[in-house]
Amino acid sequence: MIIRVIDFETTGVPEDEGGAAICEVGWCDIVQGQTTIGPPVAYLSNPGRPMPVVAQAVHHISDADVALAPPPDGRLAQMMTGPPSYFAAHNAKFEQAFFGGGDVPWICTYKVAVRLWPDAPSHSNQVLRYWLGIDLGDEAMPPHRAGPDAYITAHLLARMLADGRASIDDMVRWSSGPPLLPKINFGKHRGARWEDVPSDYLRWIVNKSDLDGDTKANARHHLKCRDGVSAQQNGGEGTPQTEE
Repeated sequence: MIIRVIDFETTGVPEDEGGAAICEVGWCDIVQGQTTIGPPVAYLSNPGRPMPVVAQAVHHISDADVALAPPPDGRLAQMMTGPPSYFAAHNAKFEQAFFGGGDVPWICTYKVAVRLWPDAPSHSNQVLRYWLGIDLGDEAMPPHRAGPDAYITAHLLARMLADGRASIDDMVRWSSGPPLLPKINFGKHRGARWEDVPSDYLRWIVNKSDLDGDTKANARHHLKCRDGVSAQQNGGEGTPQTEE
């Protein structure tokens, strides 16, 4: 079984006017029953458009760096070799905007991390790396490049698999839904755990607010959990349901 952990550097984000394109493709495989992490590989790609200064300030890839590089299509096709059993990425929604991966299931290590480690100070791959005490060498440098970032994410995923609280099937299922956030990050309850937010405020989020879909999904999840607990306390047969 191969879990192919991928990372892209790009000219921007998909929501940019005119979209964005890949300027570097990187991946790192977890193989042999999730026990061996292969070396990271990365390839520069010509995005076919100028590199915005804002993007260059993040990954430090210039127009000159990619001028003679091939377009990303060939490297994206190469990622299908193996074939991989799963694709994984940290905040996989971003990579999936550029690469669908065919029928291969996806694992979003960000969505898994917020479930397994809700008390982490942040859930970026770099923060989690240091918070978990994952000691990595030169292959993890420099940050914000496709190979090193894929390498770090592969080690995070290996730690998640070794944790034992979630199966790969659990991770795939969690990754297909909204992130189950540990704390509310807006409004008068900012910083509070979702389970401590009053039910009437959760109902306002679901029914009357113009907040994003992920936020509303978290509110619905906690309302369903409370409805399940209430049913059990009243002698009902219901059990708490999870918004997946």
